[in-house]
Amino acid sequence: MNNASNENDINPEQELEVEALDTASEADSPAEEEPNQQDKVNELEQKVAELKDLYVRSQAEMQNIQRRSNEEVKKARDYAIASFAKDMIIVKDYLEMALKDESGNFEAIKTGVDLTLKQLVQTFERHLIKDVNPKPKEKLDPHLHQAITSVEEEGAEPNTIVNVMQKGYILNERVLRPAMVTVTK
Repeated sequence: MNNASNENDINPEQELEVEALDTASEADSPAEEEPNQQDKVNELEQKVAELKDLYVRSQAEMQNIQRRSNEEVKKARDYAIASFAKDMIIVKDYLEMALKDESGNFEAIKTGVDLTLKQLVQTFERHLIKDVNPKPKEKLDPHLHQAITSVEEEGAEPNTIVNVMQKGYILNERVLRPAMVTVTK
């Protein structure tokens, strides 16, 4: 038993050595931690600088994209009808040629106007412009037709088309001009 109690007992010299080691290791630890912490701080500062640079570059890129997009939209808006305008120039040329004709040949002028109309119809088809030409006895569609006058007609339902005064036109399912019609009361 004496041996066991002697093993557990630490003499005062050993106790001083242990305390010296503890204080030395405590003194070494903060010194070692300080450079590690400074390295971490430097690393984090570098990362923040990289992120700031990335943010500034991203903002600049977004501004460039917006600017380019706005320019493209402006060009599209300014030149959207260029193809249609080119096709209409041909029709105008044909009409001007017909007006210059001084032959007095009514059939030749009529043939020229007919060819011009065919060219115009082809242009409309290429650019998806369609006629709105309702038939008599169709119901009035307020989205496609505009009633100009109304007449009494026996046996006809109200708002039934009687006569088309002027055709309407739609472009890509959007009404450019409604058909002008006469309807029943």
